[in-house]
Amino acid sequence: RDAKGQYLFDLLCHHLNLLEKDYFGIRFVDPDKQRHWLEFTKSVVKQLRSQPPFTMCFRVKFYPVDPAALKEEITRYLVFLQIKRDLYHGRLLCKTSDAALLAAYILQAEIGDYDPGKHPEGYSSKFQFFPKHSEKLERKIAEIHKTELSGQTPATSELNFLRKAQTLETYGVDPHPCKDVSGNAAFLAFTPFGFVVLQGNKRVHFIKWNEVTKLKFEGKTFYLYVSQKEEKKIILTYFAPTPEACKHLWKCGIENQAFYKLEKSSQVRTVSSSNLFFKGSRFRYSGRVAKEVMESSAKIKREPPEIHRAGMVPSRSCPSITHGPRLSSVPRTRRRAVHISIMEGLESLRDSAHSTPVRSSSHGDTFLPHVRSSRADSNDRVAVISDEAYSPADSVLPTPVAENSLELMLLSRQINGATCSIEEEKESESSTPTAAEAEALGGELRALCQGHGRPEQEQVNKFVLSVLRLLLVTMGLLFVLLLLLIILTESDLDIAFFRDIRQTPEFEQFHYQYFCPLRRWFACKIRSVVSLLIDT
Repeated sequence: RDAKGQYLFDLLCHHLNLLEKDYFGIRFVDPDKQRHWLEFTKSVVKQLRSQPPFTMCFRVKFYPVDPAALKEEITRYLVFLQIKRDLYHGRLLCKTSDAALLAAYILQAEIGDYDPGKHPEGYSSKFQFFPKHSEKLERKIAEIHKTELSGQTPATSELNFLRKAQTLETYGVDPHPCKDVSGNAAFLAFTPFGFVVLQGNKRVHFIKWNEVTKLKFEGKTFYLYVSQKEEKKIILTYFAPTPEACKHLWKCGIENQAFYKLEKSSQVRTVSSSNLFFKGSRFRYSGRVAKEVMESSAKIKREPPEIHRAGMVPSRSCPSITHGPRLSSVPRTRRRAVHISIMEGLESLRDSAHSTPVRSSSHGDTFLPHVRSSRADSNDRVAVISDEAYSPADSVLPTPVAENSLELMLLSRQINGATCSIEEEKESESSTPTAAEAEALGGELRALCQGHGRPEQEQVNKFVLSVLRLLLVTMGLLFVLLLLLIILTESDLDIAFFRDIRQTPEFEQFHYQYFCPLRRWFACKIRSVVSLLIDT
């Protein structure tokens, strides 16, 4: 019960036989569907506001600058699983040619060389690499797998996959949905190379870590202070959906900047977002920085640990490509009804409120535009990848529900007054509960969906506290000024600072024309009150 986050993380890394563990972290979601990284210096129980059982997810927290430079194969494999998950959930964007090559590497790593006896015509269509893709891309993936990757071991295919993914602009992107000062939807992300702002299909800002001078937040407002060449200073301002989301964004920025920018962990300082009138947050990054991690990895000398790859077993958070046929698109209304019916009978975890980019009906902004085409054997319209760029984030296809991993999604959530469709992954490690448990869970989910009044009440309370804090600070300043004035006029302290002030003409004029009459007036009133009390 009193164990800190570091104990749980070390226990997990020992179970995985992982030494290069500084790139990873543990993520959980609170009852308000806000993501958090588990802080290793604090108690686990105190950080989790939900009720047990607690469910947390092992994730890559800091993407390696050069994945191929990782010392051990077990580390590269875990990073490979994360990036494969990013590709599936729409975080890793690329051109069609790059998408085909990445998918072929995954295919080679999981099923090995092409075998005509085991892999009939159209075998790649049974695998799920992206939310949805076209028949043309499926044929391209199969062609690369057949002709170019024969003989590659799983380790080699995974390494080539990492090398290719590293060259993409959205490598290492963990998108945080926000809005700019004009109200346009944007996604903020921290990568190994710097701060990134994405709008639509464009990367509108890329700022290197050595150009970021300060990160700050107040309420739902996030500030990024940038100092570029020729002493040019810029302040970028963005608005998060909630104050909690903004604080999470700020913490992620502080940690990423410390990890990638600093030379030593001894240079880490406690960062505060507070100012004079608002209660801020203090946060300090704990752990080693990237340079220290690389130096420590070079000293590892042990026999490479045995790796148990997923193979034909579907993973829990991102279905294995070998699991079942690729699902076709379903209408939004039908999909929502299906998910609601499934959710009422499962005990699930809200893994990530923003694991994929938000697709807003009010803005229509996504990472990249989508193209649709019709299949000859289906009446449903299926989105395909354009020849120029690939946007898995634009898919309306939900994450498939694996038979033994029970992955779910929760759609249609209110953000800033606009109805947004967010793909929220649901993970469960238990079987289907009883009818009573299902009914209780359904009531809890309905209560969560309807509980929008509490944040507004919290905002009102925070505003009142801010006003009271402002009044207290003002009264305190006035009291200090009054004490200073009394000391200057009534005391005989012979201090150079006081003496210089007393000798100024302005102070002498104030003393004889204003202060002395005011003092006599107060003395007269006090004598009158005292005499009245004596008479009575």
